[in-house]
Amino acid sequence: MQLREDIPEPLRAPAHAALTWINAHQGREFTLSGVLADDAVCAVPPSEGYELGLVLCDGELCAVEQVRVQGPPENYRFSVVERDASEIPALLDPPQGVRRDWLIEKLEQHEFLLLLYYRGRW
Repeated sequence: MQLREDIPEPLRAPAHAALTWINAHQGREFTLSGVLADDAVCAVPPSEGYELGLVLCDGELCAVEQVRVQGPPENYRFSVVERDASEIPALLDPPQGVRRDWLIEKLEQHEFLLLLYYRGRW
């Protein structure tokens, strides 16, 4: 799957609807930072079901939620999809804009920070 920070037009409405559903379901205040989707997902008719990875941030935490989107645009239905351990981890490094602010905030609280980077994952 490909990370898309600029969400393609066909995925904008379902991604934002899924964000609302996740926030209500988990009692969180996530914002949508991007989606994990390949070109094939963008071509799926809205009435058919498909999986969509959402990159979500809440100021302190960034996570990936994999959801199944089904139904017509006016009546989306969502369900959480369990991921394999070999896939992208659920907790992510914050996106560029969030990372700097997060680092500054944490450095004010602690004497030093240790950041680990292993095979493209934080």
